[in-house]
Amino acid sequence: MFSHIMVPVDLRHTDRLERALAVTAEEAKHHDAKVTFVSASNATPGEIAHSPDEFREKLASFAKDKGRAGGYTADAHALILHDTTADLDHALVEASKEINADLVIMASHRPNFADYFWSSNGGAFASHANASVMIVREAE
Repeated sequence: MFSHIMVPVDLRHTDRLERALAVTAEEAKHHDAKVTFVSASNATPGEIAHSPDEFREKLASFAKDKGRAGGYTADAHALILHDTTADLDHALVEASKEINADLVIMASHRPNFADYFWSSNGGAFASHANASVMIVREAE
């Protein structure tokens, strides 16, 4: 049913991805699907990496580790953006098209008051994506 799963990740908050990563492993094995982890960074030094190349290396290592631990084929796709806050939603939609993902699994927080005024990345992505989207909320 699905052959390529895209999983957006924030490398600053991998501790908040446990449930989404477990669902990813289940779906990848069930459908014998490839997984591509997608993450975004600015071109300037940041919290995770000092350069785009270092960021790409860290994302590739994350993907390799998760794929090996979960028993599925995993790859990485780094997005280097001018402004991750402003450009992320559009960049994720474009990345899903570029890599030809047919399922996107996204971790999300529980809705809060602010979500009534600003949509979450998952909500914004789902309303513009061509792929099927699964939003996975972390357990409380």
